[in-house]
Amino acid sequence: MDFGLSERAQDYLGRLTDFMDSHIYPAEPVYARQRADLIAKGEEHTVPPIVEELKAEARSRGLWNLFLPGSTDPEHGLSVTDYASLAEVTGRSPLLAPEATNCAAPDTGNMEVLHMFGTPEQKKRWLEPLLDGEIRSAFAMTEPEVASSDATNIATRIERDGDHYVINGRKWWITGSADPRCKIMIVMGKTDPDGHPYRQQSMVLVPMDTPGVEVVRALPVFGYRDQEGHCEIRFTDVRVPVENLIAQEGDGFMIAQARLGPGRIHHCMRAIGMAERALELMCRRAVSRVAFGKPLAAQGVVREQIAESRMAIEQARLLTLKTAWLIDEQGVKAARSEVAAIKVVVPRAALQVVDRAIQVHGGMGVSEDTPLAAMWAGLRTLRLADGPDEVHVRSVARAELGKFTG
Repeated sequence: MDFGLSERAQDYLGRLTDFMDSHIYPAEPVYARQRADLIAKGEEHTVPPIVEELKAEARSRGLWNLFLPGSTDPEHGLSVTDYASLAEVTGRSPLLAPEATNCAAPDTGNMEVLHMFGTPEQKKRWLEPLLDGEIRSAFAMTEPEVASSDATNIATRIERDGDHYVINGRKWWITGSADPRCKIMIVMGKTDPDGHPYRQQSMVLVPMDTPGVEVVRALPVFGYRDQEGHCEIRFTDVRVPVENLIAQEGDGFMIAQARLGPGRIHHCMRAIGMAERALELMCRRAVSRVAFGKPLAAQGVVREQIAESRMAIEQARLLTLKTAWLIDEQGVKAARSEVAAIKVVVPRAALQVVDRAIQVHGGMGVSEDTPLAAMWAGLRTLRLADGPDEVHVRSVARAELGKFTG
């Protein structure tokens, strides 16, 4: 296995690192101030102006849509392994860097779906403005009334009525759907409730302004109310043209699986980026803070926390890079077990690193004076997003036992 970066990726990495140092990190306090001002004016979900400034700067530097694979963008596209290292860097500032480079979820996954399965008309109307960063999007799958960890439970109905589909149901934790820039959702629901369990679901494109779409509320995450919002949405007799169907009826589960493979590499490498920054903050705190007559860095228990964190990060990164390499070499299907494994291993490891960093910072660690508390909330949520740990552990066990049971 070769995890070395291509010449093109090395160039991107250098430019991205410089952009982080010169623009992203200095913009973090600006973002916080602008967001506080917007909240005070009752515009909680309006994007702070600094974000659009960062997007313009990133685009001028050629740091745009970096997630697109070579198969999508032969001129500029990277391998999954190449992009992994760039995703790690953007993960160091998760509120700003991914969006500034137009590499933020759920837009990346939705763009990949539209690229792989969209019609020319769907690509023209929705993919192009997403690629240009003109709009944002949402992915509506999770539901409040069923155990959505089992996608076959999804209850939202998508029923054919002449030249339209009619959608009824409830979704929640729909990231991005409170943002005024969110113009389109990909909605997963059942078109054939009596069919094979993996052929019951379909996906349709639903513009946010379609009659019958009601954003009920934006849900806080451990008390944090993110700018883009994670919403509960009610669909009541929502009608969209049959042309809004993605691929074919019954393809919903297949599309979901295709969407999640490379996307989990992105999530995991960004999580590693968060862990790296947390470890850096931990070390800076340890060498600058004195307790019981000597720096924290000289205390055995703190040294152990630092060492455990470094080892955990290295292990998590290696497994993720192996998974990215497998996807590049053999495709997502060949890496299915590894994709499931990293979704468990990486958030757990990163969460432990952040938790240790919080502990070393003491009271400051749970405040908003460092990014650690927000990182903790995001990483803890990642153990549920895109399927909880238990689902992925089950997948790894099934693959392992399959070697012995045929």
